[in-house]
Amino acid sequence: MDVISLARELGKAIQEDERYLAFRLAAQQNDGDAELQSMIGELNLIRAQYNAENGKKDKDEEKLEALSESFSNLYNKIMATPSMAAFTAAKREMDGMMGEINGILRLCAEGEDPDTCEVAQDCGGTCGGDCGGCGE
Repeated sequence: MDVISLARELGKAIQEDERYLAFRLAAQQNDGDAELQSMIGELNLIRAQYNAENGKKDKDEEKLEALSESFSNLYNKIMATPSMAAFTAAKREMDGMMGEINGILRLCAEGEDPDTCEVAQDCGGTCGGDCGGCGE
């Protein structure tokens, strides 16, 4: 079997993993949550208003501060919803798995033994295992 075929097999295995399934389910639940989607739409409008005001030559600092506060409050409200909290946790798990997979592949490409190489777990594996690169 060639390397690309093996990569496709790995892709199939990833899609069968419980972390992937939990991530996809959480994403679908977020997409189907009308109230959450409305808040996200409102957040995007606030961001656009902030960017438009910030791009002006004669910015209104009070308006920018008010928009920034509105953005922050709404963002915190979004992140506190049960569906977004579940999505964030599932994404963290998925990112950790992908970081570990990428780290193992990187180590193998650098000549490490595929059966014994270990990715540093101190940072959740999201950096690919090169602790010198992220400073954690």
